[in-house]
Amino acid sequence: MKILIVDDEALARARLLRMLNTLGLDDVTEVSSADEAIQALKASKFDLAFLDINMPQVSGLELGYELRYIDANVAIVFQTAYDEHALKAFDIGAVGYLVKPYSIEQLKQVVERLNTPKAKEEELRIMSKNGENYLLLKPQEIYYVKADLSEVMLRSAKGFSYYAQKISDIEKKLEAYNFVKIHRSYLINIDEIKHIETIEQSKLRFSFKNSADQIESSKDGAKAFREKFSV
Repeated sequence: MKILIVDDEALARARLLRMLNTLGLDDVTEVSSADEAIQALKASKFDLAFLDINMPQVSGLELGYELRYIDANVAIVFQTAYDEHALKAFDIGAVGYLVKPYSIEQLKQVVERLNTPKAKEEELRIMSKNGENYLLLKPQEIYYVKADLSEVMLRSAKGFSYYAQKISDIEKKLEAYNFVKIHRSYLINIDEIKHIETIEQSKLRFSFKNSADQIESSKDGAKAFREKFSV
């Protein structure tokens, strides 16, 4: 397991590092600021990030949004001397929240939680960006996905938001959540389909339960959809 520690206090980083090493976890990178954390995550993949909430300039909560936007798969554990931020932390999709000073047993429980099937299932949230705001979307909240150059646009009840991955990459993530590709530029959530209409050249036009948008398939996409669902 590859771990990132983000804390502006050297003593706090050293203590957490010793505890992780005691648990047999030694692939650990330490940084002292949000900027360093962002650069580290862009340069390498991490399984788990420990973020101190009370840091100068950029708080751990703000950093959590940034890291999940860069890599939606990184698990985040917040650590702080106060418990007042717990609700906000879990809104971001944190898998753990440790109040300092915590014990090695508490740390062990958080790390072990990552290895359970339930924890892995709950981790999937898509961190997208709408202007200056971030959205943390469950797959079930997304109506469809549209390719936009090297990014994708996610359509949900909150409008359109951008996700910094190619459509082929997000297709793999959403396959288990009833998303199908009906065009090289579109993935749709079949649970959100309201109506399917056959149009010219045997293509299909899809409308949605919670949106007035309509999406048209390609000829190949329509053929694959019919074959998959025996339409």
